[in-house]
Amino acid sequence: MDIRGPVDLEASLEALAAPVTLQFFTQTFGCDTCLPARQIVERVAAFSDQITVEEYNLLLDTEVTERAGIRRAPAIAVVGAEDTGIRFYGVPEGHELISLVEAVLLVADGDPGLSEETRERLSGLNDPVDIQVFATPT
Repeated sequence: MDIRGPVDLEASLEALAAPVTLQFFTQTFGCDTCLPARQIVERVAAFSDQITVEEYNLLLDTEVTERAGIRRAPAIAVVGAEDTGIRFYGVPEGHELISLVEAVLLVADGDPGLSEETRERLSGLNDPVDIQVFATPT
C-alpha cells in the first residue's frame, strides 16, 4: 500500500495482513530523543492488534542489539515473519512517520513490490548489500 497525501494512520494499519513487531532500542542516559521516539512507536502500535512492541536497552540487551545490528539509539527494527533489515534511527515524525507506517505495511504484506526482472538481478548477488536511506525535511 502506498500512502500519499493526508494520512489516516489508523485506517492504514487496521487490517494488517500479518503480525509485525517494532523492536525499539533505547538507552536511559544520554538520549534526549528516546522518549519522543518511544511515544511514536507506542502510538503506531496502538492502531493495530497485529503490531507489538519489544523494548530493548542498547547497553544492557547486547545479544539482541548485536543480532539486530543496532549501534545507536533510538532505533526501531521493523520485523515480520522474517527480519528483512528495515531500521529507523531517530524520531520518526512528519514524513519519516509515513515511511515507518509504509515499512510496517510492507513487512506485514511480505511482498517488497519488486518486479520479476529486479528479483532475478538481485538473485545474482553473491555478497550482502547494505542500503541506507537518509531522510531530512531540508
